Amino acid sequence: MIKANQTRISRICQGDIIKNIEYIESVSEKNGIIQIYRILFPHIIVLTQDCDLAQDYSVRWGKKGQKNEDKKILSALVAPLYNVEHIYEGTHLSELGHTMQIINKSKTPGRNLRNNETPRYHYLEFTENIPIVPSVIDFKHYFSLNLEYLKKIKRENFVCKVSEIYREDISQRFASYLARIALP
Repeated sequence: MIKANQTRISRICQGDIIKNIEYIESVSEKNGIIQIYRILFPHIIVLTQDCDLAQDYSVRWGKKGQKNEDKKILSALVAPLYNVEHIYEGTHLSELGHTMQIINKSKTPGRNLRNNETPRYHYLEFTENIPIVPSVIDFKHYFSLNLEYLKKIKRENFVCKVSEIYREDISQRFASYLARIALP
């Protein structure tokens, strides 16, 4: 069970879960007409380290007139949260036309996923006061978002913040997944 709290902090924090996030998948132009293809994610979690986010915040929105902006970051890494039942069914990206692997929830693959023994996924189950169904982070689906956009949308769409010990576990597992070495 993930411990999370609903205390709002104005800056973006590692472990923030925010709802209704738009991701611009692509932009194209044809004959002077610009088409923007967006994906709306019901929930995302912020993966960027909290120290980097705090330093960025102090440079970006802190004291004006600072000459040194080397702590400023361009964007934050985030990952969508998927309903675990949709992960089991392989339908979590069906609205994008993708067919995903089915995971048998009552056998070893499902148990491994729920026990966070599958490196690609991180299972989250929230306490009753957090209005999110049991969910999964798929570390393969991370992306970056503009910090100003995130800060603006967080005001209205903040759901909760994962407690430090749990967010560090997620961070370690994410880093481990990214650092994996594929063998032929």
